Amino acid sequence: MNNLKEIKINNEFIKASQLLKLANIISQGYEAKFYIKDGLVKLNGKVISERGKKVYPNDILSISIEGAVINIKVVN
Repeated sequence: MNNLKEIKINNEFIKASQLLKLANIISQGYEAKFYIKDGLVKLNGKVISERGKKVYPNDILSISIEGAVINIKVVN
């Protein structure tokens, strides 16, 4: 299953952990570190290693959860 969510931001960028929380993928920002540590989060197709990674408009953050891939596109 492949899903796409669009999240609108009013700033220049948003941190990966904040984006996952804003998209209702996780409930607390610190939870992102577990998914990132396990290599389950990608930014524009590349695995990221830091939850503070900056995500800009038109970037796509992907997370694999329970066999599903959720893609989050940032728009402004």
